[in-house]
Amino acid sequence: MKDLDLSVHNHIDPAKGKLLLSEPFLQDEYFSRSVILLCEHNEEGSFGFVLNNYLDIDLHEVSTNFPDIPARISLGGPVKNQNLYFIHSLGEMIPGSVLIADSIYMGGEYDILIEKILADLSLLKHVRFFLGYSGWNQGQLANELSEKSWLVVDQFDSEQIMNTDYDSIWKDLMSSQGGKYEMMSKFPLDPRLN
Repeated sequence: MKDLDLSVHNHIDPAKGKLLLSEPFLQDEYFSRSVILLCEHNEEGSFGFVLNNYLDIDLHEVSTNFPDIPARISLGGPVKNQNLYFIHSLGEMIPGSVLIADSIYMGGEYDILIEKILADLSLLKHVRFFLGYSGWNQGQLANELSEKSWLVVDQFDSEQIMNTDYDSIWKDLMSSQGGKYEMMSKFPLDPRLN
């Protein structure tokens, strides 16, 4: 009988604009069943934001100069988690933005972003806010990939990234990889409960 390989790995290299999916049994308060948007990956290191780890607080509780608007906030990772970051699909409407992936931008002029949101609350569906970020020093992410802690994904819809109501993103993206990953997407977090 052949052993079932439950490790996660593929031949896609990490890069800015790609996603990392954590392996199904990773037990970590920040990264358990997480999806991370890589915002930078180079020889010096990598950083990105956890997309599916939400906080039960409002943004105006975090930042006194943030208006009381209905925005779901994510814990982007353990690094500098007192700082507020944002990604958006508003393009050059926000000066200083940096293109990360197809129609997804990071940062830009915060005051202009807030001004535009207050003028049109429907723009909130094009913005995601994060406290902190996930970061890797030089070689650290490569090491974690060799340990099969992450699966790199390059096929996704930018609407999946921007939707803060999409709570099954890890499961759906893992399943969309097909084969054993579809099966792994259905595993309980604790394999003893299977």
